[in-house]
Amino acid sequence: MANHSNSSQPVVQGMAAHDATYKGFLNGSATAGLVCLYILVALVTFRFVDYPLNMFVGFGGIIVGVIASMIGLRAGGKWLLPVVILVLYGLFVANNVHMS
Repeated sequence: MANHSNSSQPVVQGMAAHDATYKGFLNGSATAGLVCLYILVALVTFRFVDYPLNMFVGFGGIIVGVIASMIGLRAGGKWLLPVVILVLYGLFVANNVHMS
């Protein structure tokens, strides 16, 4: 016969692994979203900023953004640094945009 001595309590196994996977998914999604925003600002840079500056600022912003996002990911989801750098990068690009 089956052992029903603890039948009043639910059997939950693997919740710690589930929570770790869920938190990893959320952190990975936030990192991917930040990298997409850095790429979006870089695309604006490539199109609307003058020639010598657009290549350096565009690719440099992507590289710095990916590094800052990875630092935020490794810090356990502390996104202040990558978000502040993204805002400063966006403001710098907005200041140098020309419409022709």
